[in-house]
Amino acid sequence: MRIGEFSPDLLVAQERHKSECSAFITACNPYSQVLDGPGNSLRQAELVQELAFRGIAFLEGIGQHPSNAWASEESFLVFGISLEAAKALGRRFEQNAIVWSAADAVPQLILLR
Repeated sequence: MRIGEFSPDLLVAQERHKSECSAFITACNPYSQVLDGPGNSLRQAELVQELAFRGIAFLEGIGQHPSNAWASEESFLVFGISLEAAKALGRRFEQNAIVWSAADAVPQLILLR
């Protein structure tokens, strides 16, 4: 996925999950403070528990900035989560931003702070 560009793969994934929206979220590196592997793994496990508790479908992924200036981060593509709910989840896990997409499958960068 690229911000602002239609993603046919995202559209197919959303349709497969009968979802009109999705969010790409991580719990890694809160507010851009780099954590070690175990620290990020623990945060990601907490995010998985939250998604499972809510009964929300998701797929594992890797977030990578196109310039490769920032290390890749384990992330989740979360289906059927509203923009407001995705923003709240991103804030709960102390993220600067999330990526959200409506039914048009055009990912948007949503700044949280």
